[in-house]
Amino acid sequence: MSSLNDTTFQFAVFLLTGIPGHEEVQFWICIPFCCMYVISIVGNTVILFIVKADPSLHEPMYILLSMLALTDLGLLTATMPTILGVYLFNSREISLNACFAQEYFIHSLSLIESSMLLLMAFDRFVAICDPLRYASILTLPRIGKMGLLLVVRSVSLILPLPFLLKRFQYCGSNVLSHSYCLHQEVMKLACSDITVNSFYGFSVKFLTVFSDIVLIFLSYVMILKTALSLTSCTESLRALNTCVSHLCAVLLFYIPEISLSMLHRFGNSSAHFPQIVLSYIYVLVPPLVNPIVYSVKSKHFRARIIKVFYK
Repeated sequence: MSSLNDTTFQFAVFLLTGIPGHEEVQFWICIPFCCMYVISIVGNTVILFIVKADPSLHEPMYILLSMLALTDLGLLTATMPTILGVYLFNSREISLNACFAQEYFIHSLSLIESSMLLLMAFDRFVAICDPLRYASILTLPRIGKMGLLLVVRSVSLILPLPFLLKRFQYCGSNVLSHSYCLHQEVMKLACSDITVNSFYGFSVKFLTVFSDIVLIFLSYVMILKTALSLTSCTESLRALNTCVSHLCAVLLFYIPEISLSMLHRFGNSSAHFPQIVLSYIYVLVPPLVNPIVYSVKSKHFRARIIKVFYK
């Protein structure tokens, strides 16, 4: 009888959701999403093209910036097809396996982005606190090895999540509150004990995102201490000004990331609207704003972009 019930209630798809109560204007809501998507794709692609084409930009800061842009493009590619499908074509169905694959790529790419932000904080720390040894410490091969190590860390830690979800039976409601799949939400739809998933997900967040935040914070404490110890106020401001772009990227990524995780774990399940807004900020805003901020704040990088397009 139990087996029969499992077969009866096990469903083959999840249903994605747009903005509840605004179904009649979903097409118009999609227009700003499409604009942000196109601008993000163009901006991050331009960064990759400029860094690759200009040998003078083959420096650690710009190599890390191109790695961040590549991660943003991957995150957009993993999420935007289902978001646009929901709003443009009202295509809400997604199979269980496709949902598990999507949440794997979203979470692994999020951890990779956190790792890139940590490496960029380390770059700024060495550049300001030990500038004479900057070229010897942050060589391009060393940057590549550190980046590869952190990518392997992110990919391997997230790998068990889809397999942990796949072993569950899903019954009752199959409606997700987002336009893409997230592990925190999918596991709550299972008809089984989710203690292992919840503990493992929290442990991964603690060992990666939380530790990255702590290390970034410590880096900025040392940067601020070094900058304030400079005799000239102009030199202090110039040193801190090189960190503005990275600080903006850190805030734009971690504030929605942490807020969304906290809402899923501790928030009211009926309060979907804050979760929906944060989910779109989390996916769309960093890839959109990061290229703009770095292009505006970095005179050398901005000059290279203008030079290429002027030609």
